[in-house]
Amino acid sequence: MLPSLVLPSTLLFSLWAPAVLAGNVTFGEACDPAHQKLQEGTFQFQTDCDSTTFCARNSTCAHRGCRVDTFPFGYDAKAVLPDKCPRGMFCPDEQDNCQGLLSVGSACQFNRDDQCDAPPNFKELADTTGFGLNVNGSVCLNNICMWANETAGNPCVVQNTAYTAYGPDGEFVDIVSRGNCKVGLYCDSQKLQCIQAKNIGETCDADKECLTYNCLANGTCGRTTDTPIKVATWVYVIAAVAILGGMIGTLVALYFVHRKDRQQEREKRAQYWREQNAFRQNIMQMQETARHSLMSYTPGGGSPRSSTYHGVQTEDSQAPMLNAQQAKSSGLRYYVSDDASQVDDRSEEDLMMRRRPEQNRF
Repeated sequence: MLPSLVLPSTLLFSLWAPAVLAGNVTFGEACDPAHQKLQEGTFQFQTDCDSTTFCARNSTCAHRGCRVDTFPFGYDAKAVLPDKCPRGMFCPDEQDNCQGLLSVGSACQFNRDDQCDAPPNFKELADTTGFGLNVNGSVCLNNICMWANETAGNPCVVQNTAYTAYGPDGEFVDIVSRGNCKVGLYCDSQKLQCIQAKNIGETCDADKECLTYNCLANGTCGRTTDTPIKVATWVYVIAAVAILGGMIGTLVALYFVHRKDRQQEREKRAQYWREQNAFRQNIMQMQETARHSLMSYTPGGGSPRSSTYHGVQTEDSQAPMLNAQQAKSSGLRYYVSDDASQVDDRSEEDLMMRRRPEQNRF
């Protein structure tokens, strides 16, 4: 670990250093230790080397010798991860190698409470709320290791850090205030004294003033943000009734809509049946009319086709057809046309015989 990175003055100065592109230099390539800094707004440690290497003293990127996270970023699935530091040691931001815990008053890296050695009564002072107030009763405030053991009314040390946050309305500044007071107390930034934290419903100006570490927008302490919301029984009843009512209402509405559609389809089918039935009745009536017309046209109700040769057989009927036609020929064999010419037309005579069958009987 480079000593210049743990000095408070260097860390504070690095916040005002110009932005530098970092994190793209691979193993064995050249790097500049002076580019190592904390990113403005997030205070994340940055270096020229990529996520699997660190900038060594010889200004080249070397493989990391330890890791802080259980699942570090940037490694392949089959890569061999560096070991985590054992108890009593810590892995610095550079992650070059494990180092021993720092005593009270030693320089530590920004917000690295885990770099500080624990007090003898660390079990009593350790944070069990999960808000990250300290690590085993130790805190790193203003880059100095301290113990979080100050009681109510005693002087305290405070560190206010402005982080860049993002919300629905855009970018805003979120100020996080930390102190070296015991758990359940907070360090007042104006008085620099440890004050008892407030319960839910009491007025507050910052999250640290509440035991739940959640100061609402209305200026009162609210429940912790991870508190499960318990809904009253009547809410479940109303929700169940609303759901059932919605289901029943939907079914009823669908029934009436479908019934209307069925009635329309039924009316269409009935109208089609009436039209087809009327058409059939018309056809039957036309057939009946035609049949009666033919029956009334033929004497005796016989068939017109059979009435041509119907009558009493005489000796003339036994004669050849030609003689019979000559014997029964009428004066209509020859007729005068419109142009005053006589036309011999046997087909006309046959036609007249079919039209007037009663003349052939005499």
